[in-house]
Order: sequence, then C-alpha cells, then structure tokens
Amino acid sequence: MPDEAIEARSTHRDMRDDRPDRRTSSLVKTQRLAAALSAATVLALAPVSGHAQVSDGARSSASGGEKTPAKATAGKVVKKSTARRSSGSRRKALPPLRHASPQGEYSLASDLSGFLSARVRSGTWGVLVVSLTRGDTLYSHNADTRLLPASTMKLFTTALAFDRLGPEHQFTTDVLRDGGVGSDGTLTGNLILRGGGDPGLSNRFIPGDPNSPMRALARQVAAAGVTRVHGDIVGDASAFEQQKVPDGWLARYLDASYAQRVSALSLNENLLHVAIAPGKGAEKPRVVLQPASLAFKIVNETRTVAKSRRAKLTVAKRPDASILVRGWIGEQSQTRVYVVVVDDPALFATGALRQALLDEGIEVSGTVRTGESPGNAVRIASLSSPPLAQLANVMNRESVNHFAELIFRDAARSGDPEGIGSASAGNALLQQLMANRVGASRDAVFAADGSGLSTLDRVTPRALVQLLSYADRAPWSREFHASLPVAGTSEMLRNRMAATPARGNLHAKTGTTNEVIALGGYVNASNGELLAFSFLYNGHDRAPARETIDAMGGTLAAFAR
Repeated sequence: MPDEAIEARSTHRDMRDDRPDRRTSSLVKTQRLAAALSAATVLALAPVSGHAQVSDGARSSASGGEKTPAKATAGKVVKKSTARRSSGSRRKALPPLRHASPQGEYSLASDLSGFLSARVRSGTWGVLVVSLTRGDTLYSHNADTRLLPASTMKLFTTALAFDRLGPEHQFTTDVLRDGGVGSDGTLTGNLILRGGGDPGLSNRFIPGDPNSPMRALARQVAAAGVTRVHGDIVGDASAFEQQKVPDGWLARYLDASYAQRVSALSLNENLLHVAIAPGKGAEKPRVVLQPASLAFKIVNETRTVAKSRRAKLTVAKRPDASILVRGWIGEQSQTRVYVVVVDDPALFATGALRQALLDEGIEVSGTVRTGESPGNAVRIASLSSPPLAQLANVMNRESVNHFAELIFRDAARSGDPEGIGSASAGNALLQQLMANRVGASRDAVFAADGSGLSTLDRVTPRALVQLLSYADRAPWSREFHASLPVAGTSEMLRNRMAATPARGNLHAKTGTTNEVIALGGYVNASNGELLAFSFLYNGHDRAPARETIDAMGGTLAAFAR
C-alpha cells in the first residue's frame, strides 16, 4: 500500500506502508518464498488432495530486493500496473529540493515556509516543530487542522498499547479441552483454540515453515496425553468484536495483502499462500497451501505443459470455502506462489490446528467450527507472543497494518469491562489518554482503526507532536524511539534523506496513501537539541510533498541556534 518499498524482513514477505491503490501483492512477489516452496519442497510435502488448501493472488516474481507491492485478487491474476502519477510527475523536471542549514529560529521558519510552497501546488499542509530540549515551538502551520494521518496513526497505537500494557506484555494463543481424557488418550469433548489477539502467530517469530505455530500447539496437545478427540475443533475469537473490516476501509482494499481481516484468532497474518509446482510429463501440477488448513478444500483444474518455463494460472476463493486453481504451468517452470486474503481468520486458524493434529497422529471425529470457550475448559497448550516492544518494532518499522489493528484492540481490551477489544473502545481510550495524560484536546484525534488505513481517521499536527513529547518522557521512551525507522539506514526510510544530516539521526513514522504523505518523529539538531515534528500533507501532489518533507527533515537536522 505505500508508495515507498522496503526490504523484506522475513523469508516470505515484503512489507509496506499503507498504500491502497497498488495492484499486485507484495507478499506474492518474493523470490525467497518461491525458493522456500520450490518444486522440490512441494514434492516433499504431503500429497495434495481435495482437502488441501490454496489461495489466489498475483503473478510471482523472481526479482529480489525492493519490490512493487501487489494486490491479491480473488479469481484472477492481476498484472502489475503503473502507479497513478501525482500531478507533480507531469511537470517539467526541476532540480532536487535540497535541505537548508538555518542558523536561528527565524531562519528556520523562513526556510520551512519556503519549502511548503516550492513544489506542492495543491492540497493542505499541517506542520509543527517543537524543541523538546527547550520546550519552545520553532514552526507552526495549520497545527490545529484535523487531517488524515495515514500510517502515522500507528504512533498513537504504539503509545496507547505501551501505556496500557507495557512494552514487555505478551499475548497468548491457547488450546483448551472441555471434557475429560480417558486412559486410552481419548478426549470426550471438544478442543478449543482460543485467540488472545497475537498478531505474530506465524513463522515470522516461530522458526520453521508456515505450519510451525499449529504444529507446536499440536505437539503440546499430544504431550498432554490426547491421542483422539471425540468432538470438534472449535476456534474462539471472542476476545475481539466480531467486526472484521474496520469502518472507513474502502471496498477496493479488501483483496489486498495490506488489508487483512481483523480477528483475535489470527494465523500467518491472515494470508494464505498457494504454491503450484509443475508435474513431470503429463502428471497433474501439485497444489499446496501454506499454512495447511482443513477449513478449505482445493479444486485443482490445472495441467502441466511440456517444454515450457511459463505459466498461466488463476487462483480464486469461492463461497463454498474452496480454492479454485485453473490454468497451466510449464514443466520447467519454478514453483509459482500466490496469496489470498482469508475472510474468516478464526476458521482458517482452527482448520490449520486440525490439520496439525492429524499430522501429529491425533484422530479427530468432529468438525471444524467457531464458538466460545466454556467456563470450565482446561488449558492444555499455549504459545506466547514476543514482547509487545518487538511487535511494535515490526508494526512501525515495516508499517504492518495487521499488527496495528490487533495491537489497537489488545490495548482496548484493558479498558473494557468484559475484556473485549473493539475499535470504538480503542478510540475512547486513546482520546482519554490524549486529554488526561498527554495534555491534548480530546477531539484532536479520532481513530476509526489502529493502522491509519481508514478514511475516517483524523489527527492534528499539534496532537501528534504532543504525543511524541509524552512518549519521550514516558517510562517506555526507549522502546518507543527504537520502534521507528531511521532516515537513510532502515526500513521505510532506508532510501530517504540519505545524503543529508538527517541520515542515521532522524527517526520517524511514515504515512502514505492515495491522498496522504506524512512523517512524524524526532531528530537531533546540529546544536544537540532534540526536536519533535509532524509533517502532514493531504492532497494528490504526493511526489512533490514527499520531496518537500525530506528537505524539511534534513533542514531540521542541520538547524542550530
């Protein structure tokens, strides 16, 4: 979803900022995933039957490094499209906008004002720069205008979660039984997979392939003496509200890999990967789902074409919970990997647990379904997430919306009498934090979601800087600062401000959508002062706006008085 790309942090994903208008899925187009699920690997997996799973997506890519994001679209392969041009891209080429080196407050204000009108010809700017060292305002422009924040909203989510839960907090995913286990290992009752809002339940943190989390839980179930389940496998996602798509998310986002459904029981970031490997000779291609889940069945209508390295494939979700794979793949082709956004995350995860139980040799007589845990259920297996600070690093440095949405609702649970996480409760707690502890106006922030993807979100530049000031003083200040990408060196800012004094100095959260370019964070001025800043642009002149923000960031780093 972003305009800028970053390097993949794990073996199977190329994460991005919140850009909703790109067409092909970033996760699909990773060479590493294709290698991990190569033809040899696919053949080593259990044979695909009518109960394996698959998903749809976009054309896989053999390119490495930074990538153009892609959209996972049900029912067809989507070719990479040219990004929509901003109005600035049609103008006559101008020399690069370079940072200034102002000496004194007046010179800084003059330089920043000049930057705001040097390139951008439409839209609305909101800017505030404050010295946290001296406590004075260095520059203000529309500081109290409510604007779309894009992914700078994740700064508010981070602060709220750290404030409510603490940076060392961990989330758990549990397996419970609601019946007794006989001497022969038979559980007379159900196994319940209860989600605790862990966004990291994937092989991003649990070593191994995408089946690793459920495999680990299944082994714990076996270690508890269960050899047969005379009942169902039930997925419990009741820790969060039932609404899976936040208010203000546009319909066109919903098949994209940056807009996963929201659920307290989530697996593999609620993305299903489909690997298609050619057969030998006239042998039918093999289709494997990662993670494997008995919540789906595969309908494989593909064929192998001799003496070809190419493929023409489509992968589609169908209403009957099946994945339809059609087309052909060349006998000499590499494994093609596709991605599908899972519509029912709890059922997806529960089906994956059932598959893992079967792989572990545990028989199951019942079905896969969703429901709530009874009060007398006994926990027999559990996985804990990494500390919240580590999850926040992924969320902010790679701008992962899935992490933000779950963490936002996790924080909201702490203020709900019934312990249920909802976006509305998160917004209420955030506004309470802003008014009672940060010292901001309660209505200066409205959070319809935790990621900034919603078109209903609003923040003021002043509220953002006030939050940054509060975070700098908080007991979790070190973890908050550490979660931000650094100009010219890491993640979302790796290729920005690299030739300015901001390199290795400025650390901030980016925000990018069709109509937003934003940056909020910290930078040390050349005289040692710590500055907090918010640059929010709403409009369609996005490329010039980004250039302007980078010039202003370098200028703050060069400032002295």
